[in-house]
Amino acid sequence: MKHFSKIFCLLLKIFSLSAFLSVVASVQAQDRTLAERLGYPRDAKLLIVHADDLGMAHSVNAATLKAFETGLVNSGSIMVPCPWLPEIAAYARANPQADLGLHLTLTSEWTHFRWGPVMPKDRVTSLLDKDGYFRLTESEAAQKADPKEVELEIRAQIERAKALGIVPTHLDSHMGTLYQTKELFDVFLRVAREYKLPVRVAKDWGPRIEVLQASLTPNDVFIDRILDINQRVAPQDWAKFYTDAIRKLQPGVTEIVIHLAYDDGEMRGATFDHPDWGAAWRQRDFDFFTSDAFRKLLQENQIKLITWRELGKLIAR
Repeated sequence: MKHFSKIFCLLLKIFSLSAFLSVVASVQAQDRTLAERLGYPRDAKLLIVHADDLGMAHSVNAATLKAFETGLVNSGSIMVPCPWLPEIAAYARANPQADLGLHLTLTSEWTHFRWGPVMPKDRVTSLLDKDGYFRLTESEAAQKADPKEVELEIRAQIERAKALGIVPTHLDSHMGTLYQTKELFDVFLRVAREYKLPVRVAKDWGPRIEVLQASLTPNDVFIDRILDINQRVAPQDWAKFYTDAIRKLQPGVTEIVIHLAYDDGEMRGATFDHPDWGAAWRQRDFDFFTSDAFRKLLQENQIKLITWRELGKLIAR
């Protein structure tokens, strides 16, 4: 009996030590920066150059794929409900190493260039306007959407992409619709966790992240900051805005979100009454992010390009 008691006490100490070490390891892991978790030094400046809206139009696809060839734009996300999806799906199948996510879409913002759901319309009526398309703005879409129907639709978009041979590396939300309310964000996270995919979330979102914080766990992967340009920047100041932002880049993981296309007849027609994020805007983004000046900026500021694929491996572990 005494012999058994000694063995029991020994086992108890071993298991207690194991539990203690597990807690210590967990705390240490949480203390590490995202850069360190990815295997980089704590002070590394890591950047994802991410092109939104693939699949929207041929011009978007063509400009983005050209930018991918330079190696300077290294990530993008696809709008599954849009008409030029087959073209980008063919690219994804032929280039399985490409860092392509899904730009989950619940809005259709252009006046005369519209799209609707992947799901049958009678299953997602709260997502539709009077003409049967997605709504024009993210605020109206979020206000009127039934979260259950949102979940049906975004799952359908993911499954449609997979059926076409797209293996997504991450998920984000077109026009930020899925970040508008905690209810929609919870749907977004639940689906992403099920598919084991990282979502676009940044620590520097300020008040917005405070609302969403309750839904996040230490196991979720979220980056340090997101940069993008806005309509207050004059066209002649485009390059200066991006140059200044890159020179001021802080250590950690940053994503810069851009919108690429050519300023051609297709894009001018699609966006004719919507200059923000329109044809000229996208041409300016293309010109800067495929330039030798941008390449030189990365080198001078010791910035390393990474992808969402790398971030996704943290979830897989």
